[in-house]
Amino acid sequence: MLFPLIFLACASSPPPQKENAFLDNKIKEIELSRQVKAMNERIIMSSLVSGTSRRDYKIGPEDLLEISVFEEEKLNKTLRVSSQGNISFPLLGTLHVKGLTASELEKEIRDLLAEKYFRDPHVSVFIKEYRSQRISVLGLVEKPGIYEVSGPKTILDMLAMAGGLKEDAGQLLFLIRTSPTEESSSGEKKESAMPHPQTLVIDLDELLIKGDASLNLPVVSGDIINVPASGKVFVGGEVFRPGGFPLKGKKLTLSQAIVLAEGIKPEGDGAEAKIYRFTGKGNEKKVIPVNLYAVQNGEAADIYLKENDVVFVPKSGVKNFLYGVRDTFRGIFGFGIGFSRSF
Repeated sequence: MLFPLIFLACASSPPPQKENAFLDNKIKEIELSRQVKAMNERIIMSSLVSGTSRRDYKIGPEDLLEISVFEEEKLNKTLRVSSQGNISFPLLGTLHVKGLTASELEKEIRDLLAEKYFRDPHVSVFIKEYRSQRISVLGLVEKPGIYEVSGPKTILDMLAMAGGLKEDAGQLLFLIRTSPTEESSSGEKKESAMPHPQTLVIDLDELLIKGDASLNLPVVSGDIINVPASGKVFVGGEVFRPGGFPLKGKKLTLSQAIVLAEGIKPEGDGAEAKIYRFTGKGNEKKVIPVNLYAVQNGEAADIYLKENDVVFVPKSGVKNFLYGVRDTFRGIFGFGIGFSRSF
């Protein structure tokens, strides 16, 4: 009866430590994947319920405006904005309307009419047709490309059109605006009329997870939205597969990085590992000592790595000496000795 008891004891023993660590890391990967899915759901829902208010939309060339003046029916006009951004309105002549919102144009017409023609005119401006706008969405989105859109659109609207983020999308979004400013179109010199690209950086965690609506900027024709791939962390030293690994799902823990590097070699000293973290000031870096064995055993925090972090596992002097002794005996006698199985 002794053997069955031994068999049952072995069968009921907990999984090996490496298996537990592997399962824990897979669970974390699944959670991070769920986070990206949640962000994509937020993108779609936000594009449906928020977006840019039509009252905030800036009038541009080819827009069709419906202008009404309550006091005089003859002034009610439907006008197409010219390619230069102008309209010709009765009594007032040519008005430059490009870059104005509907409410701003209402005020301008009302003030001009009040100067000479009416005591307190009531003016309404309605954008009947929106011009076609070309917005590019590039990088780690499901459907990158150039989109022909009309009407007011925001970053979230465009991300929704592009099918949301891919799992290996980075944490930052770059909004590159190539349209020339109103000042540069005044035509002092030909060179001054050239577009001056402006790059705005949006933190996707702040926008999508924390819900900072101020980051959901309106887009204009010619804008380029770029979502680059997530950054990398690097694992080196005594691991089986040293190299760079993407911050998939935007976050990667220390233990996950070690799993991606296929674990610590027997001669590695995980208790003396270090994280080299660059501060962004030249080559200045911060050194963070870590005990990987304590992390694996749940005795130390499994910290999140940052972009460009370098994890280094040094060689154990004691283990290296014992391996040298073992290999020496193997070379002399042609077989291993008893303690070799423990290394």
